[in-house]
Amino acid sequence: MANIKKVSEVAKVSVATVSRVLNHPETVSEKTRNRILKVMKEMNYVPNNMARSLTTKRTSTIGLIIPNILNPLYPNVAKGVEDVFYQKGYNMLLSNTENNAKRERDSIEMLLSKKVDGIIVCSSILERKDIDIIIKQKVPLVLLGDYVEDVDINIVYTDYFMGAYLATNHLINTGYKKIAHVSGPMDIKSSIGKLEGYKKALLDAGYKYDESYIVEGDNQIDGGHLALKKLLKKRGKPDAIFVANDLMAFGAMEAIKVAGYSVPKDIAIVGFDDIDVASLVEPKLTTVTHPVYRMGLTAARLLYDNITNEEEEIFKQQIFIQPTLKIRKSCGHDNRIKEIFS
Repeated sequence: MANIKKVSEVAKVSVATVSRVLNHPETVSEKTRNRILKVMKEMNYVPNNMARSLTTKRTSTIGLIIPNILNPLYPNVAKGVEDVFYQKGYNMLLSNTENNAKRERDSIEMLLSKKVDGIIVCSSILERKDIDIIIKQKVPLVLLGDYVEDVDINIVYTDYFMGAYLATNHLINTGYKKIAHVSGPMDIKSSIGKLEGYKKALLDAGYKYDESYIVEGDNQIDGGHLALKKLLKKRGKPDAIFVANDLMAFGAMEAIKVAGYSVPKDIAIVGFDDIDVASLVEPKLTTVTHPVYRMGLTAARLLYDNITNEEEEIFKQQIFIQPTLKIRKSCGHDNRIKEIFS
């Protein structure tokens, strides 16, 4: 049976070099690494992961926790994370929580029991005491999506408040007067930030903030459809709507059509997230974009640095990703120049 010593002899390198290819491939030149990997394949050598983990005190596995696997936003995050760790020889355990705090806690407990080397949590809804549990276990952690104050951990986040402000302000500048908001679930921090950004934009422009123009949705397509129906029944037709995510915006657009109105002629729509389908629906959706794939890459690199430098004092970073507005047809804006490049 092939072992690491026989692989080193055939590849004409030291056992230590073979070990580095298995545990830290980035430290070995590409030419040497490829030669060793070729020998391993020819000899049908399979690394003993259990023995490696006993030696290195690592499992070469990380955990990624996401709130909704059906939301196209999060597969892009997962791809960014996996693209980094695959190159490092790591496996990834993915856990979906359905925006449920208990399921998120259970996912964390499961990952800790699996002795993962680190955890990335997307859009966490947990309390500070839950995060402290991970910190006390001394497991490297990165939070992605929301900013958390006064914690000594790596965070990659976007400014939901500013994104909502940009979206609402654009509708104001386009000339709309009655601007409604379909929010996400109000027990989620990002939904609160978006509502506050919407409110601030109205007040800064001298508009009255009217709570009757706010309808809470569930961040799903059907929830957007239902929220729009409630809004039309409660307040009648608004001029424009800022919707807290693209999925609900799609549902709202369909409900507008069912009600006999047209987007953007009768009701303008702006979403949030810029998922891939946003540029394919008709009319194309104006939306707030934040580069979630790049956020996944950034979170993964921070986590890997934390894992591989665990013996050193690592300076924790809070990295802010600026949201921008992608202008398309659904907002009714006359200037279509940006759409050419969408």
